[in-house]
Amino acid sequence: MMGAMSAEPRPAPDRPAPDAHPLVSVVMPILDEERHLADAVAMVLRQDWPGPLEVVLALGPSSDRTDEVAAALAAREPRVRLVRNPSGRTPDALNAGIGAARGEVVVRVDGHAEIPPHYVSTAVAVLAETGADNVGGTMDAQGTTPVERAVAAAMRSPLGVGSSKFHTGGGAGPADTVYLGVFRKSALERVGGYDPRFTRTQDWELNHRLRASGGTVWFTPDLVVTYRPRSSLRALARQYRDYGRWRRVVARTHDGTLNPRYLAPPAMVVGTAAATVAGLVWPPALAVPVAYLLAVGAGGVAITRGEEPRVRMLAGPVLATMHWSWGWGFLTSPRGLGR
Repeated sequence: MMGAMSAEPRPAPDRPAPDAHPLVSVVMPILDEERHLADAVAMVLRQDWPGPLEVVLALGPSSDRTDEVAAALAAREPRVRLVRNPSGRTPDALNAGIGAARGEVVVRVDGHAEIPPHYVSTAVAVLAETGADNVGGTMDAQGTTPVERAVAAAMRSPLGVGSSKFHTGGGAGPADTVYLGVFRKSALERVGGYDPRFTRTQDWELNHRLRASGGTVWFTPDLVVTYRPRSSLRALARQYRDYGRWRRVVARTHDGTLNPRYLAPPAMVVGTAAATVAGLVWPPALAVPVAYLLAVGAGGVAITRGEEPRVRMLAGPVLATMHWSWGWGFLTSPRGLGR
């Protein structure tokens, strides 16, 4: 049973009469996925969708045997098609795949995402029921090593990622953005697809344009996708620095898209750093960074309740890495980025 619908979306004017079992095109941006590609495609082909389905692999310039694996998959399975993405960038790959897609419904799936067998059928049903342009669900971060498990806990908690439903869950209804996405192709064509300037945050930016054009982006807890987090603090820092940088690019591109949640990390960086410097001449100011460290330490322990001691000890540094990297990236985002 799908979650209760809490609002009535407004249908877009270009929407055709729904087909119960339309052709579905699963678009996958692929780069250096030799180890995982065959399993990822097999997971898509095992969907319980009763209608026609194709898989479009948008292949970047990989440095491993990804192209050979993809060619073998396409040779064995007529539902698998290949398109080229010379730049290797995600928005270019998605646009190439969407351009080649023949389906009325376009499903975005990443090379490391693990979708359940009912993913496509559930998403298409929600699209039809709600009249939305894009439907998505929860990014269920799951790790195996202690670092990955600490990162996964932070990515599922408001302490790490704020209140976005696709991270923390919630009831079904309209949302600013969702994880991955299952789209009406007509809606993607209406807004011109992904903006190729956005190396990161291209999902949020696209969903903003869908909503601005009169469409609805719909979150449903019935769609849960397993996500594998970064395996080191260094890789996590790069990831969240880039998120912060590109979120500021979105703010420069689309007026009115900033809110206090996005300003909290850069404000924390500025305030904590200033208090630390001030503490060198006025020691009471050091209460600010000390309070922050105590807060993330306690928060890390709280969000990893039931985990082994090493994971609980790592969660505080993980939270601090996410906060500081996002905030620093936002503050240092170059003016010309995204142009």
